[in-house]
Amino acid sequence: MKRKEKNPRIDIYARITETIVADLEKGVRPWMKPWSVGGLEGRITRPLRHTGEPYTGINVLLLWSESLARGFEAPLWMTYRQAGQIGGQVRKGETGATVVYASRFTKTETDSRGDEVERDIPFLKTYTVFNCDQIDGLPEHYYHRPDKITDPISRIEHADRFFEHTGAVIRHGGARAFFAPASDHIQMPPFESFRDAQSYVAVLSHEATHWTAPAHRVGRDLSRYHKDRSDRAREELVAELGSCFLCADLGVVPELEPRPDHASYLQSWLRILKDDRRAIFQAAAHAQRAVTYLHGLQPAQLTEEQEAA
Repeated sequence: MKRKEKNPRIDIYARITETIVADLEKGVRPWMKPWSVGGLEGRITRPLRHTGEPYTGINVLLLWSESLARGFEAPLWMTYRQAGQIGGQVRKGETGATVVYASRFTKTETDSRGDEVERDIPFLKTYTVFNCDQIDGLPEHYYHRPDKITDPISRIEHADRFFEHTGAVIRHGGARAFFAPASDHIQMPPFESFRDAQSYVAVLSHEATHWTAPAHRVGRDLSRYHKDRSDRAREELVAELGSCFLCADLGVVPELEPRPDHASYLQSWLRILKDDRRAIFQAAAHAQRAVTYLHGLQPAQLTEEQEAA
């Protein structure tokens, strides 16, 4: 029985990774897709559970991709059972989307000395959810779409306050954006050098994700960033995903054109994902931890305003 259980767990990682690899081979960064859809500008949000709680990590990418492929605009998702519990009914013939849940089980083994030891083994569970656009009979508020932003200036000010509250040292000057671990500061080109305010916020979100790496924050090891191309590409993938997650949270439409220095990472990302089917899951998890840390630095009032936005 245990041997049979192994294949589905492998398939989850492999199947999702293969989908992302297929997009990358076409030159498309799948985590940037939602912002390229006509008519949705200013209405991008994270996918939400039926309780209003945002999905995190790899599930954000999965449900963004599903919404894009199937034309869903509602941000809310729920299981068949959850829909029924609140009076809804999934329409006949509708197919759901797969989301994943990390879990673990304890296995008792015998070590080399003959002693029994317990070992925690992580694995993924999957379950199926349906978008509200596939369900009839739900209370009206479940069909709410994110409002189109009519006053983008106020949303950018909101983003400025967000980064100010992180306490990160942000310096401006030069033509490059980067995080300098030695001096623990973020370097940004002058605001005026960006084509618009949204692009500035997207790049700053990327660098702020890097800024979370030191051990006294979330603790990602950057010691080999300048020595190993693979390590560098992995960290850049984390920062790309972190920027997308954070832009969605802040209601800012990020840059659609890849930064020149990141275009060179495309082939590296492909190699990493093809060699390691868990790499995209790990990158999404690291990105989520980084963004959660940045949110944790915000005062309670700002957090409440953001949730209401």
